[in-house]
Amino acid sequence: MHAPGLAALLRPGEGWARHEHGTHPLFADPETKPVVSPKVHDPFDAAKPDEAADTLYGRTNVFVREALRELDYPERLQKMLLTPQREVHVELIITRDSGEIGAFNAYRVQHDNSRGPFKGGFRFHPDASMDDARSLASLMTWKTAVADVPFGGAKGGVRCDPSQLSEHELERITRKLVQALRHVMGPTQDIPGPEISAGSKVMSYWFDEYSKYKGFSPACVTGKPISLHGTYGREYATGRGVYLAVREFLRAEHAGKIVGKEIVLLGFGNVGSWCAEMLHYHGAKVIGVADRSGGIANQNGLDVPALRHHVKARPPFGGTLRTFPGGTPAAQEELLRLPCDVLIPASVSSIITAENAHELQCKYLAEAANSPTTPEADQILRERDIPVLPDIYASCGGVIVSFFEWVQNVQNLRWEEDEVNRSLDRKMTECFAEIWQIHKDQKLPLRTAAYVRALQSVTRAHIHRGFD
Repeated sequence: MHAPGLAALLRPGEGWARHEHGTHPLFADPETKPVVSPKVHDPFDAAKPDEAADTLYGRTNVFVREALRELDYPERLQKMLLTPQREVHVELIITRDSGEIGAFNAYRVQHDNSRGPFKGGFRFHPDASMDDARSLASLMTWKTAVADVPFGGAKGGVRCDPSQLSEHELERITRKLVQALRHVMGPTQDIPGPEISAGSKVMSYWFDEYSKYKGFSPACVTGKPISLHGTYGREYATGRGVYLAVREFLRAEHAGKIVGKEIVLLGFGNVGSWCAEMLHYHGAKVIGVADRSGGIANQNGLDVPALRHHVKARPPFGGTLRTFPGGTPAAQEELLRLPCDVLIPASVSSIITAENAHELQCKYLAEAANSPTTPEADQILRERDIPVLPDIYASCGGVIVSFFEWVQNVQNLRWEEDEVNRSLDRKMTECFAEIWQIHKDQKLPLRTAAYVRALQSVTRAHIHRGFD
């Protein structure tokens, strides 16, 4: 059964009621009424998006195309929705502390801004690439649409190893990045936010450098410190959003409350650690946690606040997960196979694969990371009847609160922390209800239902904005 197509988007009274499915210009026969795509590529970047199945961008679009087929969209409309609007590649040259010259590749992909300014972080990582940025920019387009915030999708990366950079070198790279991209970035164009190895300190550098060129502009970036026009609740927003998503997920599945549920988290960075703390606070038993250093398990439940303190503290008072005295060291592969109610991948992409999907012993999977499940693994989980709460919804708490920060900056005011948290709770609850309704009405997997909702929202925006 197909989800409602374009005709369902053209509601009476909105200026498009005269168009029926198949007669809108987007559906016109190319022989008689050619359509010019509004997508624009920078002429200096001839690289074409690679949708091969072995690329991250290609794997992301497997899920998007599944929803497009449910919507019965023609190929021309699919191409418009999938193709990034702009891709930028720049070289950042700095003088390192040693006096040597350092050169770093930086990428920015602006995927779609039909619903509002581009939005997405810059990650500082040795494996940053254009393909990585394309995939994450696309995910941000669908994530902001699912979250129903007036942003589009973008993402960027700087290819570097932050562990080999001093604080001054990281600052120089950030300022060079602003200098190179300031003409295509800004409060109403493209708004960066926190990402891997790019927290509030990097956002502060960005705000300061951008303001040198454009004047006082706190809304040019989100994720800033509270003392520099940031918002309460942003630090833990993504983790709190995952907790709220799991809460709604379990309610809808008639699995009961979070109290007593056994949770395993793969990832204990900002998102994973805050998510674990929220779940622990509300009565769940976090029985296993892993990160790049290894993992730890305790069938009776880990003391999450003590574990977070241990990981943050410096030796000899703290250290890695495996050195925490309140549990038994365990490899990530062991935790994947640990029986639990909810497994939450909260670290890197493609961690749930065709090789290990058969071994999962969870009742539910909630994706706190971006693209943690490959398409092949997702199909296996469907066959095993393990429901998956998709990343474009489960991890959207961060961009929702980023929107709140942007709104506060534009209006030059600050909300109280309770207001931020209440607003996030309301948003996550409302968004889940709409996804769940599509899931039940159309008998679609939750992932496909989320993409259907996102695609309809983006398509509606394109239609009502018109075409040249």
